[in-house]
Formats: sequence, C-alpha cells, structure tokens
Amino acid sequence: MQIIDGHQYGTRQDLVEHTGYSTATLSDFWKDRVSNGHPPARIIDGVMHWDVDEWDRWYAEFQRTRRNAAKPIDRSGDPDEELRPADQARVLGLPRNMIAQYRKKPPNGWPKPTRVEDLPAGGVREFRTRRQLWEYHDTTNRIGTAGRRAATGPDPRVQIAADALAAQPDRAAGDIAADLAEAHGQSVHTWKRIITAARRQTQ
Repeated sequence: MQIIDGHQYGTRQDLVEHTGYSTATLSDFWKDRVSNGHPPARIIDGVMHWDVDEWDRWYAEFQRTRRNAAKPIDRSGDPDEELRPADQARVLGLPRNMIAQYRKKPPNGWPKPTRVEDLPAGGVREFRTRRQLWEYHDTTNRIGTAGRRAATGPDPRVQIAADALAAQPDRAAGDIAADLAEAHGQSVHTWKRIITAARRQTQ
C-alpha cells in the first residue's frame, strides 16, 4: 500500500488481502469495468494501483446493484429457524457462493451468526435465522441507504480500536487488527487504518 496525496493506493495483490477475494475474481471485476463501473487504475512504478477507499465505495454500490437484481426474497417458513449458508442464499435470492464471500468481506449490516459449527474437513458453518435475513434485506435495500455509512457522527470502529490499544499497549498493531477483523468483520488492512486513526485521535 502507498499513501499519495492523502489517499491509500493498493496493487491487485493488496486488494486480494484487503477484500479476501482471489486474484481471478478481482481480475474479472476489472475486465468487466465497462459494464460494472469499476474504478480506474493509477499506474505507479509501472504497476496498476487502485484508490482503496474508492474501490470500497464502488464495491458497496456493486453489491447493492447485484442484490437488487437478485431473485425475489423468500419470506416463507419459520422466522426463527436457523439456516445453513446454502439456505441463506436461497432465502435472499443470491448465488450459493455469495454467503461464503460475505464471511470474508461482510457487507454493511450483515447479521452475525446465531451459532457457528466446526466442519470435519476444517472451516466453519455459520447459521442465521430467516428473521435476521429478512431484516438485513429490508434494511440494506432501502432507497439511498444501501452500502452507505452514516454521513455524520464519529466512526464507532475508531473507539473499538482505541479501547483495544489501551487494553493491549504492548501488542503489535497488526496483531490487534487481526483480532478486531475476526471479531467484527472487514479486513485486517481496514482495521490497521482504523487503528492508525485511533492513535491520531489519542495523541
């Protein structure tokens, strides 16, 4: 990552670590930029870089558009039944692999699982209720609100990071960022930036 004129720029490999997507998926996003509106690249030292914040804003809008184009939401069944990822995707009208991608980069408002089950082959399976999925759909698909953060007020994540720094002053920022990413979602790189903001706030 490089900071230029106050903006953070990353290579495709940086975006792989930032988003959790594979190189192939990010390459596909770029190849389809004419139709999907992918942000332009900036050549730095002969290598393509992207403004990370601009990319995040584009991705949020891309996800909103994809959700709106999805099949109608399924509102049948017991609201409190816990569903496996494949059934969560079916309720929301999404491709089966989208729920797995949400684990790597949760969209705004994505509900935390009601329980997590360890899989014999490794990894975990997250369960959510129909009620959670309906509320998520209804909240994130309100006109003008999908994929956005509040325009006013402090970012609550900065306070979370500040509390973590105060509680563990001798730990490396990267280790704290990894813990926060696991606990609250989003990438380690995002939490590193938030930790930097928290440090500036307390100086």
